[in-house]
Amino acid sequence: MKKFKSLAAMLLAVAMTATLLAGCGGPSVEIQQPSNPPAPASDAPDAPASDAPEAPKGLEFAPGTELRMATGYNSAKTGLFFDAETAGDGVTLADGKTYHTGELKPTWVAVQDELGMVFKDQYQGQSASKEFDYWKERLNEVDMVSGTATKLTENGEAGSLVNIAEYLDQMPNFKAYLEANPIVRMSITGNTDTGAIYFSPYFDGVDDIERMPLMRTDWVEKLLNGEGEFAASASNNTAAPVYQPYMPTSGKVDIDVVKADGSGVESVTKDYDAAGNIIDKMNAAGSMSGVDAVNMLRTYIDEAYNGYYGTDGANLFVGQNAAWDADELVALLRCVVANPQTLNGTDTVQGLFSREDNNNQRRVDMFRFAGTLFGVRGLESRQDYLYVDADNQMRDARQDKETYEAMERMNAMVKEGLVSKAFIDGSEESSKTYLENDMGFMHYDYNQTQTLMNATKLQEGEKYMAAMVPVARWYDGTNDDGVYMRFTESWRSVKTDGWGISKAGVGDNQDKLNACLALIDFAYSDKGQILMSYGPDAFIKSGETFNFNGKEMPVIADATREELWDKAGGNYTNYARWYLGSTLSFLKSQAFEFQCTHDVGREGAGYISNAIGLGTIKHPELGMASNPWYTIVPTVLPTTKVENDTIAGYTDLADRFNQQKDGENLLLNIMVNGYTEAGIQDAASAADTVTNTWSGKQYLALKQGAWERDMAYYETLK
Repeated sequence: MKKFKSLAAMLLAVAMTATLLAGCGGPSVEIQQPSNPPAPASDAPDAPASDAPEAPKGLEFAPGTELRMATGYNSAKTGLFFDAETAGDGVTLADGKTYHTGELKPTWVAVQDELGMVFKDQYQGQSASKEFDYWKERLNEVDMVSGTATKLTENGEAGSLVNIAEYLDQMPNFKAYLEANPIVRMSITGNTDTGAIYFSPYFDGVDDIERMPLMRTDWVEKLLNGEGEFAASASNNTAAPVYQPYMPTSGKVDIDVVKADGSGVESVTKDYDAAGNIIDKMNAAGSMSGVDAVNMLRTYIDEAYNGYYGTDGANLFVGQNAAWDADELVALLRCVVANPQTLNGTDTVQGLFSREDNNNQRRVDMFRFAGTLFGVRGLESRQDYLYVDADNQMRDARQDKETYEAMERMNAMVKEGLVSKAFIDGSEESSKTYLENDMGFMHYDYNQTQTLMNATKLQEGEKYMAAMVPVARWYDGTNDDGVYMRFTESWRSVKTDGWGISKAGVGDNQDKLNACLALIDFAYSDKGQILMSYGPDAFIKSGETFNFNGKEMPVIADATREELWDKAGGNYTNYARWYLGSTLSFLKSQAFEFQCTHDVGREGAGYISNAIGLGTIKHPELGMASNPWYTIVPTVLPTTKVENDTIAGYTDLADRFNQQKDGENLLLNIMVNGYTEAGIQDAASAADTVTNTWSGKQYLALKQGAWERDMAYYETLK
């Protein structure tokens, strides 16, 4: 399986490299005629067509069957129907039609026309969790409802939602997808005795990297490139050192990197005997000028890598052949923060920041990044903080002392002023403010949406792009001392939200039930996947495709491209959700998003994709890996209703490690303030408190039992 996955990833890298000209606002893509070009845009009215195609056998329903939809994606703007803010007095889109408040968005008009059902808006415009809670006691008023995978499964087991698995034989497209992807089936199975499925899964892309490090690469080049010593007319002093070395201080570490030209793999050596550890050397020198810090880092790069990077020292961080690690990043951050005069012409610059510093849902990206920096699993899990270890046992990062040691290292960075003041204060400032004012250096986020800043916020010569995943020591079970390698846990699989069918809502009405099932099945057909990703045919160039991930995919229309920038600043996801009504659930292809990624965004993502394809970045697998450590955790585990009720009583675990917008998170608190919680004074006591005081031991035992049932169920799917 690993050989196959590596080949598939390499093909993806080649495909992405070959289609780099497909970006919005850039040169045109290479076009070829498909064997079956998309049908021309329909001129049908916004009502279901009378000649709608037959539903799958056994799922026939009366034309015009009404479905009451409490479905969308987290806000009033991202529902099936236009809200007042988006539609205003009427919004005319690239299909030439004008849409008003309360009317269906184009994607769902097309679904009506295609399937012959009618949608009624019941969506409250809330997060999936809050939306389901709103309807939980009145499910008779809706036919389909949004919810988190966990809540939908729990309430399905309680008898409130339809078991979709009972109808798979009548859902050929959905069934085929699950048969081809057994880990997906595992991720949505709510009961391994019955094989019950209570929601349709949502994929925002699949089997691909999700978040990645992003940095002002032009700043790195200003500091580290060129012959001779770095010089500046003014700089600040670095702070008194607090952060201590994570990587070795002696010996050698060999790292596989992609060659600078991307053509293959070669090995580079971090020679600590020759150069020492950069943090160890900086700490010994104490506070120093920003100029001296840069020159110390330049010398270290030359000595540690035996001249490998030459006069392009920035490539240690920003090149295709980058090999940076946490210690080297901290050294770079010290240089950045101490040289604002060179970088932005002021006396202040911020190092690490989060997209929205007053939003806990975005702030948690900082501890996700810490996991990548310091080799800690479970901080970017598909479910809670769970991961599978090399012995195939379920583990919880909240109960591992290594998690808190990583937070201690982040706290040391905070104390040195290497993390933004706004993140520490939880203020209203955000990356938008930092980037447009040349105030922020780096954060960890989604590539497409954030690198759009290059077109909207940055000036000529400024560059914000993805940097290579860092080298860290990962304990994957192959070596007692760990393995120095690149690994990302940020891997796309089943998302944590989905849509369920209300049992009380559809009741004994077979038409309603069949219409709901037919909608799900259609969304997993080839035509449905295109519609749910791109919107209707009117937004696509008829007959034109490009190769994406080995498959011919549509090219967006010129009018769509212009409109995306005009109405959503180039942000594909916002445009699709706000205006088209696509990308709200089901299976989203990344092909549309890739076409709308800024040139700079494609450059950095291309480096990373190539590294994944060539095997120098490892990741979780969407299958039962030969080494269980590489198996991705299912988005849902088949815990019973009794077990779910028991877990719901473990409020310390839920409340203290909340990842929602207005929540509180202990990991972030430790990162910012150190240990302030009563009874917790170090990493070991933090892990022990979670295990023995906050019901972590009991929680993990229940999850382990569910995992064992899941594995047994997996064997039946082979």
